[in-house]
Amino acid sequence: MQIIPVAGGKGGVGKSLLSANLAIALGKAGKNVILADLDLGASNLHLVLGAQSPKCGIGTYLSGKQNFQEIITPTDYKNVSFIAGDSELPGLTAIKPQQKIDLMKSLLSLKCDYLILDLGAGTHISILDFFLLSPQGVMVSAPTVTATLNAYLFLKNAIFRIMANTFRQESPAFAYLDELKKDTQGLQRLYIPKLVEKLQEIDPESTKKFKARLQRFRPRLIFNMLDDPKDAEKAQKIRRSCKEYLDLNLEHLGVIYRDSTQDKALSSRLPVVVYKPESIISQAIFRIADRIIQSNDAQFDKDFDPAKLSEMTFSAAEDEAQDDFIAKLAYIEDMAGSGSLTSGEISEILKQMNYEINCLKKENNMLRSKLLKAAQQGFKI
Repeated sequence: MQIIPVAGGKGGVGKSLLSANLAIALGKAGKNVILADLDLGASNLHLVLGAQSPKCGIGTYLSGKQNFQEIITPTDYKNVSFIAGDSELPGLTAIKPQQKIDLMKSLLSLKCDYLILDLGAGTHISILDFFLLSPQGVMVSAPTVTATLNAYLFLKNAIFRIMANTFRQESPAFAYLDELKKDTQGLQRLYIPKLVEKLQEIDPESTKKFKARLQRFRPRLIFNMLDDPKDAEKAQKIRRSCKEYLDLNLEHLGVIYRDSTQDKALSSRLPVVVYKPESIISQAIFRIADRIIQSNDAQFDKDFDPAKLSEMTFSAAEDEAQDDFIAKLAYIEDMAGSGSLTSGEISEILKQMNYEINCLKKENNMLRSKLLKAAQQGFKI
């Protein structure tokens, strides 16, 4: 079974549309596919498939109401089965560590040719761990600078999760990284190659294992929502950034141009590869499916187990606004110093970050208001 986790760093880049249509394209090629909606709390993959709201899914499995096999349902599409999420679960942050381990083990026990995991937005630890169920996960990005920024940060945090799996608590490298963790800003500004050089000096045995795992880690990039052929050049920027600053080889799986056919397909409650298979977007997805079929399946070494990853992390992988802000600033410094970002792109990033900060402030004010109101009414908080 080849596992294909699909991530986007942030929402709005079309990962769910890609996941659903890719599953159908692989099914059309005669492959047995299971598609799982792991965007818990915002589960809408069934809408892309044109299916009714599911009565069972990961939520009912985690609550103990159904066993795992009972939530695997057939679809109207040849060779494709579906595991629904649960829109009532407030994201993967609500999953307890043991629930995550149980869910991972259940997914890994499935029998099929391809298991496609449509992951949620963000860089929460659970999302990173599901992404690392395969060294060949798919990153979906739009050509906007903020989308590529989020994709880069996701991959950087994924590397920190590999470190968390590799450097055990009793190792010298762990102690060094744990000390670095106290200075999040300094940690985020460290280039991975420079960090690895230092770890090599401190703990050569563990670092050798980490370097071997990093060599196996070959995520694949899909650039979506392109309007102009020149947009494809931005894919090379993120690949160069990953190689220079992360020592990561990012494979380019393909590009998908923006196509109004997609909107019409959604309105018709049909996946676009079914609604109009000869469309530009459908042909791009079929080409990507062919490349996946022709590629060799890769695995991490047998000792690498994301299901047993420690909740310790050396990165700002958790959704903490301050750490995320620092990480983005560090990335801007990297790219600006190398000339990869124009002044206009830097301005766009800063505007987006300012918008995100204002949204967080409004959310905090709203929550504060609710708490005060509840306190005044005599509720226990």
